[in-house]
This record gives sequence, C-alpha cells and structure tokens, in this order.
Amino acid sequence: MVELTTPQPARHPAPTAKAQKLAYLRLERPDLDKAERFLNDFGLRTASRSSRALYLRGTGAEPFCYQVTRADKARFVGIGFEVDSREALTRLSQLPEASAIQPVDYPGGGEVVRLTDPSGFSVEAIHGQTPVEVLPHRPALSFNSPVQPCRINDTQRPPLAPPDIIRLGNVVLEVADFQATCGWYTQHFGLIPSDVQVFADGSPAVVFMRLDLGDIPADHHTLAMAQGFMPAYSHSAYEVIDTDAVGMGQRLLKAQGWQHAWGIGRHLLGSQIFDYWEDPWAAKHEHYCDGDVFTADQPMGVHPVSREGMSQWGQPMPASFTKPKLTQAALRALAHNLRRSPDLTVKKLMTLAKLFG
Repeated sequence: MVELTTPQPARHPAPTAKAQKLAYLRLERPDLDKAERFLNDFGLRTASRSSRALYLRGTGAEPFCYQVTRADKARFVGIGFEVDSREALTRLSQLPEASAIQPVDYPGGGEVVRLTDPSGFSVEAIHGQTPVEVLPHRPALSFNSPVQPCRINDTQRPPLAPPDIIRLGNVVLEVADFQATCGWYTQHFGLIPSDVQVFADGSPAVVFMRLDLGDIPADHHTLAMAQGFMPAYSHSAYEVIDTDAVGMGQRLLKAQGWQHAWGIGRHLLGSQIFDYWEDPWAAKHEHYCDGDVFTADQPMGVHPVSREGMSQWGQPMPASFTKPKLTQAALRALAHNLRRSPDLTVKKLMTLAKLFG
C-alpha cells in the first residue's frame, strides 16, 4: 500500500466545464506531404488539405481529429476538447487570458474558446461542430476460444491494408509544473484521475485522467501527464477495432520503412493492447484496442511508479521511449525549471533516470 504524503490529483467539485471528448490534436510540420504519407499509412484518412493546413479523420462522425499546419519547425501545439454547450464556452471565455468565443474555419465548423494551460500548451474548447458521415470499417474478428468456438468451417483473413482508425483516444504530455497543470484540467474541464503512479515520497509521477460522463463509461484515460523537466508531447493514441488491426498496422508500417518505437504489448493501467510508431519527426503515435472504461463513480487507484508498471506483457519499455533529446534548449529548460518549479527536484529526475533510462 502506497502512503499518500503529498497532495495528489483529485476531482474538482464544481468544474468550469466538462469535456465530452478529446476532439483533436494540433501540430506544426515543415513538410505536409511527408506528414500526410505517414498518417495515411498509420490509418488516418485525409479530410481536407490546402497549401497551409492538413486535416485528418478516423471512421467516426468527427469531422477531423488531427490538424497539421505548415511551419518552419516541427512542433506540438496543443489539443482541442469538445464541450457540451455554448454556455460552457461562455464560462471558459471568462477565465483569465482566455479568448472570446470565436468561429473557426476547421472542417465541421463550430465555435472555440482558446486557452493556454499552466505548462504552455494551447487548449481549444470547441462546440457546435457539424458531424460527418461515418465511414465503413470491418467488424471485429470473431475469436475461437478453447471452451466456446464460434467460427465453424470458416477462416480469418483480415485485409492487408492500413488499419482503420476509429477515433483519437488519448494524448500523453510531460510537464514540469505537475500539480498546477493537473489541477487546471480537473478544474476547468472536469477530468477525473483514474490512476496515479507515485514516487517513494507519495508525490505524483504519472496521472491518467478520464472524462466525467456520469453513468456513461469513459476511457480509462483521455489525458495522461508525466512529471518531466520541461513541457513536451509524449505520444497520442488511436483506437482500432481489434488486436489483428494492431498487428496489421505493425506489418504495414514496417514494410513502409517507418520507425517502430515499442510494442506489441498490453498496458497495465488501462489494459490497452498497444503498438507505438514514430512519425518523420520522432513524434510517437499509438495503435490500441481493448482498453478499460470506467463510469464516474470508479475511485482513483494509487501505484508506485516503475518500469514494470507500464505493461503486463510484451517487450519491456525501451529506454529510448522516454529518453529526452538533450539539446541546448532542453538543458536550459532543465536548469530553469529546477530553480523555478515546486514539483521538480534533482532526486525525482535521478529516480526517473534510474527507472526509465
């Protein structure tokens, strides 16, 4: 049993708004052609494209889930949450430094309020998007168990094609200011901590947060955050129909020459069967299926942070998966945040380096 000796991620009693889904990611890339080629091979479908911006979607009714805009340097910009009403947008627009409610020219339209979280990530709250037609995808394959075979005189032949991405599932961020950033999302978007991994002193190392949808089951996590030495994108995850889709994705991405990062395996917290790949700028993207879902009344779990706690089976997490690139800018951020952030200490960094380095 882990003793809690420091404040932990916690539900907020009266959040400003409640996010209904993770609507999209926003990234900048110097080469839209290269970005589109990877994302199409990964399984996302191009929704629209101009000389300036690229929008991609899954098979669901969301008009897009991934925005790429042209820029000189590759950069993760931020995320968009769908909220349930214009009143929620109004409340969010009254927060300090929030934008007014503004129309957008994204696929599907709608209105947004633009905010910045305590770690500097852009966060857009969007409402009023027009859904699009759902695209067909193959059904999940049947499974012959030893005690109950269901597929008699039949075979399994999934198509040799990029796996159909059903939807954007979650995003994982690294932050220096853990408590402030976590608290901002629970206070303003109503996220609920599902599980937290903690250091030996009880302070949080990683938190997995889900949407508060009441009695409707929500993914184990929609946003996860890890204690780091600077704000950074860790990875994003996209749901596919079954394990065969995860495996087919690995086969085809490998054949196309893309860089594999980790997998196939099954996570411990969240239970997803996973496989991770890197885009041309080393940003990690995950195929997953069979994740846990919780209603709002499920309490938070507390676990010691460890490499073993990242997966139940499969290849152990490689050191390259979490190892940061120590550029001059990163070293300056490390020195700055060690002096400034109340959540970052040399001891924590040494613990993380020992566990995951």
